[in-house]
Amino acid sequence: MNAIKIGLQVLLVVSNLFLILLILMHKGKGGGLSDMFGGGISTSLGGSTVAERNLDRFTVAIGIVWFVTVVGLGLLTRFATT
Repeated sequence: MNAIKIGLQVLLVVSNLFLILLILMHKGKGGGLSDMFGGGISTSLGGSTVAERNLDRFTVAIGIVWFVTVVGLGLLTRFATT
């Protein structure tokens, strides 16, 4: 049981770091805090590209992995016999 907990903790840390990286790679949508400091100068010329859609998919997939890992660790902690 201890090996599963350590494995889930490692997976949680890796998914946290990867999720942060993926979120920071997203393009800003505008109208937020970045526009206040001059970040809204660039304009989008069309819809989302294939790279942006794939980045969205990867972000959602890693978010699901992160969520399942957190729930798994919570259940493991809740029902631990030690």
